[in-house]
Amino acid sequence: MTNPAGPGARFESGATVVRRDIHAGKVWSAQPYRTLADTDTDTGTVLELAYWPGIRSLAPTTWTTALRTGDDTSRKDGLANLAAGTWELEPWAWQHTVLRSRFEEGQWFFLHHFQTPAGEPLRLYVNFERPAVRTRIGIDTLDLLVDLVVEPDLSAATWKDEDEYAHGRRLGFITDADHRAVEQARERALGLLQDRAGPFAEPWPAWTPDPVWPVPVLPGGAGQADPG
Repeated sequence: MTNPAGPGARFESGATVVRRDIHAGKVWSAQPYRTLADTDTDTGTVLELAYWPGIRSLAPTTWTTALRTGDDTSRKDGLANLAAGTWELEPWAWQHTVLRSRFEEGQWFFLHHFQTPAGEPLRLYVNFERPAVRTRIGIDTLDLLVDLVVEPDLSAATWKDEDEYAHGRRLGFITDADHRAVEQARERALGLLQDRAGPFAEPWPAWTPDPVWPVPVLPGGAGQADPG
């Protein structure tokens, strides 16, 4: 089920929200999530989503090849394809982990809590991405590669994929304006984490999807920049 309203619409609990990466007018990835909540806060609207093993998405073939083979060369080739606007998508089923994701309106970073299917916390990814734009079927953004990986109890954090981020800047799809915004977002995320404020006020509790929930499915046209 997709939300039938136009851009900027709110999503009801249980609705499918398609989170897509968009670059150069093309879809780089598309994943259907289940909406947990879509609420107003003091700082803006917060959309909380769930994603679990068995959900089928569309992903670039270079990325899926890297996952299947462990070949990092394919992953690096994918960045060149992204910069050139030349890539192909294929279906991919998510495996192994459950995600609870938090998208806050207007922010340049989003949170992805990784857990085992049994609910054991694994890690928290702070993904630096372009601010999400709401569409008829979900939200569009672009992952800007660099991540802050936080321990489940919020006790420590390390930066990840800074080399990929630097390469993305060299290739040009991470613009100077993106870079300035990411630098500010890094400082804000670290400050909130150190102060145990905002989304880092306390560790998220263990959680598992309800086994009776239907698996979210991509709607027709999700792989097109304008899903119609």
